[in-house]
Amino acid sequence: MLAAQPGMPTREKSMSFERSNIHAMRGYVPGEQPESASVIKLNTNENPYPAPDPVAQALASIRIEDLRRYPPPSALEFRRIAARLHGVGPHNIVPTNGGDELLRLAVTTFAGEGDTIGIATPSYSLYPVLAEIQGSRLLSIPLQDDWSLPADFAARLNRAGARLAMLVNPHAPTGRLMAAAQLAEIATRFNGVLLVDEAYVDFIDPEEQYNLVPFINTLDNLLILRTLSKGYSLAGLRFGYGIGSASLVEPLMGKTRDSYNTDLIAQKLATAALTAAPEAARSWQQVRTDRSELALALAALGLPCLPSQSNFLLAQVDPPQVAADIYLALKQAGILVRHFDQDRLRDKLRITVGTPQQNQQLIRQLRSIMAP
Repeated sequence: MLAAQPGMPTREKSMSFERSNIHAMRGYVPGEQPESASVIKLNTNENPYPAPDPVAQALASIRIEDLRRYPPPSALEFRRIAARLHGVGPHNIVPTNGGDELLRLAVTTFAGEGDTIGIATPSYSLYPVLAEIQGSRLLSIPLQDDWSLPADFAARLNRAGARLAMLVNPHAPTGRLMAAAQLAEIATRFNGVLLVDEAYVDFIDPEEQYNLVPFINTLDNLLILRTLSKGYSLAGLRFGYGIGSASLVEPLMGKTRDSYNTDLIAQKLATAALTAAPEAARSWQQVRTDRSELALALAALGLPCLPSQSNFLLAQVDPPQVAADIYLALKQAGILVRHFDQDRLRDKLRITVGTPQQNQQLIRQLRSIMAP
């Protein structure tokens, strides 16, 4: 490093160039990502089963010379496949670098500095972080005792003048499912954009007959988030997409989306994954089966779980202060689960559904930890 020469200008080392709201905020804290492959990872809701075979075939077909050029800017082939899967048009699909990019795009596009963004709490902890980054006001509406939305949710959003609201369904971290008709009713009454984060939608029991997508034909303020991270076992790929009316998708695609926001490899693998949806669906059914068995095993240990339509369970710990101790004991034993140090969740553990072998090892370790 060159030493400063006499007469050269200097500046105060303590100076910060962050905007004041960025300086004051706390950033998003992701779940632990261990380096060791021996750790049983049940803390970040990844699918324990591999992606469909066509994804591996698509990856093997990519040549190094294919990377010399920029990728298709609008990911048109992927959008066509996604549109066909959902019974909409390509103009209703916006591809993104993971579902999180769609969240950021929605905040950037539909809510400005000083505008209000509404969320239900507790929920995905990235939502308030994105609002803070934008300099938007955050309206946090607590869920009721049974984890359902209050009946006046839309009215409270409107009274606050909210421009955007974000809801995750099935809910995280409880796994509770809200009916599509109820969400559509909220969108009908709400004066802003309703983004429904369906990150865990693939794990919903088929008998629930949940399908929010058709409502985009009559609700021009409804934006649906989908991701390939969970159901398609591609969390490492970072690929998601939005589904909405053309009037919502157009500014996202044509104005606020980064140029070439999804790379060539991601586009090809994501397209292959959606074409193999029936194969991927076999892993969804396996997770549902494993979820039911794990819930029964946890309940037998005195850790009852809320009914879940996602690939995780929220287990109740009694006495409440023991939850953090169990989390740490499992971590020391090489098993990661999630403990949230926040209101209404301190007495609970969120546990991702693993393979049967991983779930059995978890139960054995819990039995040892909780033994009198």
